[in-house]
Amino acid sequence: MKVLIADKFEQSGIDGLKAAHCAVDYQPDLKDEALATAIRDSGADILIVRGTPVTAAMLDGGALSLIVRAGAGYNTIDVAAASRRGIYVSNCPGKNSIAVAELTFALILALDRRVPDSAAELRAGHWNKKEYSKARGLFGRTIGLLGYGSVGQEVATRAIAFGMPVVVWSRRFAEGRETPPANLPIRIAKSPEEVAEAADILSLHLALAPETKGMVNRSVLSKLKPGSYVINTARGDVLDYAALEEAVRERQIRVGLDVFPGEPSAAAADFVSTITSMPNVYGTPHVGGSTDQAQEAIAAETVHVVVSYKTTGKVPNVVNLAVKTPATHLLVVRHRDRPGVLAHVFECLRSGGINVQETENVIFEGAEAAVARINVDAAPTDQLLTSIRAHEDIIDLQVVTL
Repeated sequence: MKVLIADKFEQSGIDGLKAAHCAVDYQPDLKDEALATAIRDSGADILIVRGTPVTAAMLDGGALSLIVRAGAGYNTIDVAAASRRGIYVSNCPGKNSIAVAELTFALILALDRRVPDSAAELRAGHWNKKEYSKARGLFGRTIGLLGYGSVGQEVATRAIAFGMPVVVWSRRFAEGRETPPANLPIRIAKSPEEVAEAADILSLHLALAPETKGMVNRSVLSKLKPGSYVINTARGDVLDYAALEEAVRERQIRVGLDVFPGEPSAAAADFVSTITSMPNVYGTPHVGGSTDQAQEAIAAETVHVVVSYKTTGKVPNVVNLAVKTPATHLLVVRHRDRPGVLAHVFECLRSGGINVQETENVIFEGAEAAVARINVDAAPTDQLLTSIRAHEDIIDLQVVTL
């Protein structure tokens, strides 16, 4: 398989792909029209990117069947366009979670002890112990987490080690998809506002989605106590930065930011932001996941995704498969393991205008018989079922309503 890597990528990952007999084309500076041209001209089967945007237009002329985001968030990839073209999109969730959690706490500690300011004064030749001895400390102060994915969980573990009570709001708990962990002393809140009201430090760990864009707005920020801290190492667009600037000016909120709306996609670029020039605001240029440990782990997971696809056709960590298909009925077909049996079933379904949504064929020991489970989007008529059963190698046929 041909693999095009259009971003900075660890040498260990490149070596792993080559060891798996992939033809690797490493062009880490590709973007925009140059990337579209490379996708088209290279004939690559697989594209690996980090933060480089992948648009619908880029996918039109190529032969891609898999895009791997060498990282967790995939909002820079047009996933809907990939889905329409039958292109898998995969990511590497959780591999940089520890790195992001570590930066989260670096920002919290920097805000509490004002490390950048005191370091700047020392470099300027000033010894100001009187000013920088003023710090609140973290022990006993409540940290509120919005989002409880892999990063949020790592932050919670570290906060507990610091002796900090933890309050959490997460869609997975609010929607009943998961139950809160019983092994950690955390409190679950009913809303982001409730978290902000309880928190001395509000830390954001929300994935960017239509329902989370701008979620941390003026309503949420207004619940914070004066002098509270806000940390964002998630995505810039989950936070209303205009409302945050107001909170900094009017209520002395301290802020640590690693992400920004409209941040440059290039590794080095000019960047001017009102909030980064404000007092009590510390920023880093979206480096949360950029430790050597994290990048090696992401490279290893990327290789794992590619090798699995190459050798089995299965893609780990797929983000764009349907959670629920339009299937309404399941056909369970026990049949002799002979050529043409399933072709007969599918031809009957086609003639009846019924679409197959998913299928699985399991072989019994000895390879004499098999059972096929076929999800379809409509109920087969009695006449169509009779046609299917007419094949001499059909042993049994059942229809289940889903």
